[in-house]
Amino acid sequence: MEPREFTDHLGRKVTIRPTPQRIISLCPSQTRTLIDLGLQHRLAGRTHFCIHPAEAVEGITKVGGTKRVKMERIKAIQPDLIVAEKEENTQEMVEALEKEFPVYVTDVKDEGTCLQMIRDLGEITGRTSEGVELARRVERAMATVKVRESQETCLYFIWRKPWMVVGPGTFIHEIMLRCGWDNAITTPRYPELSPEQLAEIRPDRVFLSTEPFPFEEKHIEELRAYFPEARFDLVNGEMFSWYGSHLLLAPEYLNELIDS
Repeated sequence: MEPREFTDHLGRKVTIRPTPQRIISLCPSQTRTLIDLGLQHRLAGRTHFCIHPAEAVEGITKVGGTKRVKMERIKAIQPDLIVAEKEENTQEMVEALEKEFPVYVTDVKDEGTCLQMIRDLGEITGRTSEGVELARRVERAMATVKVRESQETCLYFIWRKPWMVVGPGTFIHEIMLRCGWDNAITTPRYPELSPEQLAEIRPDRVFLSTEPFPFEEKHIEELRAYFPEARFDLVNGEMFSWYGSHLLLAPEYLNELIDS
């Protein structure tokens, strides 16, 4: 069979051989999704952040991180497909890789583009029907997520020194809205906030994520001075930020948090 040309989520034309056999995934959510599409034995490379499912990724070669890869390891694999993600991987890295290998870039912003990503990964790897069915399963699972009855304004922290929070234009923001939480932040993406800016915000609830910065109980007291009347929660960042098939695990967790 002849190679086929696909259009990725950035509108780039990518020529991919039928049923690629040496796939490298540079995004944790995509790695899990590819495995759940039945492609574990065709995954030849992953980042060290690709940790789920643990038993499946253990034997897959690590090629670096999401922002910087080890080119010598990728060249040794000679992949016939690299899957990248706009949110996770840099443009410079993609441009360097595409000089030698086919790189398909996804751009997941919300539940709709997440479902499209699942279907598209199925199609470009020769697992079209599996991609359609997996997307349906994720869609059905997310349909069980509740919506808060009472309105709450929420502030979601992802980093300390400097303090960084989640704003519009991110997958986490969309999950918050999906659950009925209003984001206290209107600045797009992941703005840094000074102590003076923190003091001006009056959220009802403050989420401290377990990733990428591993917030702990001690950080609650550090921030309570800014938000003395807010409720604080340490939240599992994976349930807000991992998409693809990982979302099958999210509804139960999100519903418990909504009801708490």
